[in-house]
Amino acid sequence: MVSTVSHTARIRIECAYDGAQFHGWAAQPGLRTVQGVLEDALATILREPITLTVAGRTDAGVHAAGQVAHFDVSRERWEALPGRSTFTPGDSLVRRVNAITAAGSREAGIAGYTDVVVKSAREVPEAFDARFSALWRAYTYRMAEGPDGWDPKRRDVLWLPGELDIDAMNRAAQRILGEHDFLSYCRPREGASTVRTLHELRFERAGGLLLGYARADAFCHSQVRTLMGTMIEVGRGVRGEEWPLKRLEASSRDGEVIVAPPHPLTLEEIGYPPESEYGTQAQLARRFRGPTS
Repeated sequence: MVSTVSHTARIRIECAYDGAQFHGWAAQPGLRTVQGVLEDALATILREPITLTVAGRTDAGVHAAGQVAHFDVSRERWEALPGRSTFTPGDSLVRRVNAITAAGSREAGIAGYTDVVVKSAREVPEAFDARFSALWRAYTYRMAEGPDGWDPKRRDVLWLPGELDIDAMNRAAQRILGEHDFLSYCRPREGASTVRTLHELRFERAGGLLLGYARADAFCHSQVRTLMGTMIEVGRGVRGEEWPLKRLEASSRDGEVIVAPPHPLTLEEIGYPPESEYGTQAQLARRFRGPTS
């Protein structure tokens, strides 16, 4: 009888990080990145090269509370992880990775805490793809309106000189929800579509801060920061409520684009379908949307 057990295991990890000391997610030679730190730690533990596929790349300075990635590893290495302990392979991997990243944070001059943490690790079906199986990504942008809300201990908040018109921002945001070509709000990559479905864009005050929420099936490079920068201009009264829609319809990335700073932005959560739909969703997400020329 031929065995149907795969010789490799697909592992899903969830991680969080403070982006202040990272040059973004994607590995870059000679630079400290989240992907580079995690892949080095995983390779040390599993004793084979590891390549991570991530749900959503984050720019330099952007944080994450619920980032998701996957990698493939030989089943022999995976099942040998706990050794003689009672931990599951996933629990053992989390403990070991976090011990290595804590040491790496100290070596990078970050004392007293770890700026990247793996929160969970588990085997998933081979059809799972952290990027293409995702249904949506959700971000939060944090702002403090005026000196009363400025806190030097918070490195994830944009300091604004005064209060914004949140009602105007929400009305303007409603006009650009749905599936559109967001070229005006993106830094396009060669050969990639800029069509996205924006499910949610709204603003509210909570905990002494102004919070901007954005959720979409996926985001182009710098899209969330451009959305936030555009809506802040509306809130300041510098631009009218109709301006964001006009920018969208222009389908042109020009000098009018406003990109908000990265440090107040956090990737909060990634949404996935049931396990039985991982492969189907991945196929749907890979379809090209937009012009072919």
